[in-house]
Amino acid sequence: MKALVTGAGGFLGGAIARTLRDRGDEVRGFSRGSHPELAAYGIEHQRGDVAELDAVTDATRGVDVVFHTAAKVGAGGRYVDFYDTNVTGTANVLTACRECGVRALVYTSTPSVLSGVTDLEGVDESEGYATRYEADYGRTKAEAERLVLSSTSKEFKVVALRPPLIWGPGDTSLLPRVIERGRNGALRRINGPPKRQDITYIDDAVEAHLIAGDLLLSGGEGARRINGRPYFVSSGEPVEIWDFIDGLLEAAGVPPVRKTVSLRTALAVGWLFEKAHALSRAQGDPRMSRWMVRQLTSSRWFDISAARRDLGYEPQVSLEDGMRRLKAWIEEREKEPRG
Repeated sequence: MKALVTGAGGFLGGAIARTLRDRGDEVRGFSRGSHPELAAYGIEHQRGDVAELDAVTDATRGVDVVFHTAAKVGAGGRYVDFYDTNVTGTANVLTACRECGVRALVYTSTPSVLSGVTDLEGVDESEGYATRYEADYGRTKAEAERLVLSSTSKEFKVVALRPPLIWGPGDTSLLPRVIERGRNGALRRINGPPKRQDITYIDDAVEAHLIAGDLLLSGGEGARRINGRPYFVSSGEPVEIWDFIDGLLEAAGVPPVRKTVSLRTALAVGWLFEKAHALSRAQGDPRMSRWMVRQLTSSRWFDISAARRDLGYEPQVSLEDGMRRLKAWIEEREKEPRG
């Protein structure tokens, strides 16, 4: 099998590419940056932007399956940037797949396609898309997921996976921000009732993608069963979000979060940071936003029984085991010479 992984320079995409290579598949990565570590791993890599159709098409030639993980993620920034990557980029991937005769696409979606401003507790795939979004990330990912799920044909099969909050060794996004803000004392617990959220350990997220890709390529009953459908995949153990954050900090040797702030104050501060960020035209996310506040003060956990039944997916890494692995990885990195 030959696979293309978009976003191969990212946390999930890189892990998928390496795992595919480990099991003997031919792998081509595609991302905007230069990633010599992929070549060193035996992974072909092409640079390009998913918003550019010609580059995507060139990268797609000769592959059997595409794992489309590339996305713009975040709480702030220009709508056009989210749209270009998440919607136009996904449309380009679909066009390239059809032109190049690709047999299957595994699309990395997100539970944020459902997330408005209300709690989501134990919902399954029958839950409709949100009618209101507080961030362009969820809005554009929902539009992209619709494109993917409506693109099926007799020759081309697709599935969308919705893993929430992917974490573990190799994380270059969530973990560094949490550790930095924990060390400088910038983190505050937001007062309110405890809220539980789903998390997904990186190895489990990768396994779900590989299972889905293999099923789609099998062409059998399993492929027909999952074709054109979305699935929640997670660790299957919702956690209280602030306990989880404290666990990440403990793994890094950082004290837990003890200072608190009211929800009203947190929302006001989030609004101020959003406005300052927009006026400054800065890149990346604001230090705080109302969307972040809602994420930290809402329940977000999902029924993964459909993934268990149709994909044969079963999470393997518990929270405790994952934290042990994360701590060991952080300790090894701290031993590495700087420079």
